[in-house]
Amino acid sequence: MSYAPPKKLQAAILDWAGTVVDFGSFAPTQIFVEAFAEFGVAVSLPEARGPMGMGKWDHIRTLLNDPAIAARYAAAHGHPATDADVTAIYERFMPLQIEKIAAHSAVIPGALEAVADLRARGLKIGSCSGYPARVMERVVALAATNGYVADHVVATDEVPNGRPFPAQALANVIALGIDDVAACVKVDDTVPGILEGRRAGMWTVALTCSGNALGLSYDAFRAAPAERLAAERARIAALFADSKPHFLIDTIAELPGVVSDIEGLLAAGRMPQAC
Repeated sequence: MSYAPPKKLQAAILDWAGTVVDFGSFAPTQIFVEAFAEFGVAVSLPEARGPMGMGKWDHIRTLLNDPAIAARYAAAHGHPATDADVTAIYERFMPLQIEKIAAHSAVIPGALEAVADLRARGLKIGSCSGYPARVMERVVALAATNGYVADHVVATDEVPNGRPFPAQALANVIALGIDDVAACVKVDDTVPGILEGRRAGMWTVALTCSGNALGLSYDAFRAAPAERLAAERARIAALFADSKPHFLIDTIAELPGVVSDIEGLLAAGRMPQAC
């Protein structure tokens, strides 16, 4: 047997919040603010957005490693935050997240049409998230009522290491029966999610306007002046630069065009690891 590079994509591995549902990725970020407040520690929404894309326990640990937030926690509790303290905040975060997830469950405009286009091309739809399984169960159920069902779902606590490790993306490859990681495209609105796809050997597409980096509602995005959006796209592209996404687009609505571009590259013998 000899190796033959793929000529077409076989699967798209999609993130959830900020990618397919919850324009602006408000559900996870707002709950971090509320959970920390219950422990007497003020965390701003921009601070909460910083580590977005990681598993939620790791997200909380990363926030508490930030010198400014660490100082606030120590002032409130008389000692630096331990892993046990992280777990305590995480356990408060979980029920708040499950309780309020429905408020931010709307499918992103254009997502259903984009997914239908990909399915018509023969692609399977995998998915993964920084949410743990008990939150994902609720997210998946709400998305189904709005018309979105992925072929496979991998939560962050269903693998040994969450993003930016490649385990969730690769778990999708195995479950979906994909024969080459280069035949997959990973779509995400966060740097850890793009690193996940890169480390898994996949094509990667970063979303600049629908997710965490811009942090606007759909209506606010649509109302934003063109010059502001141009400046924000440039800022967000710089944030993603070191993770090296292959493509940057505003929202998942533009994904079918990128899939065509990727399949053109594959047909020409290009591979994601070399691009």
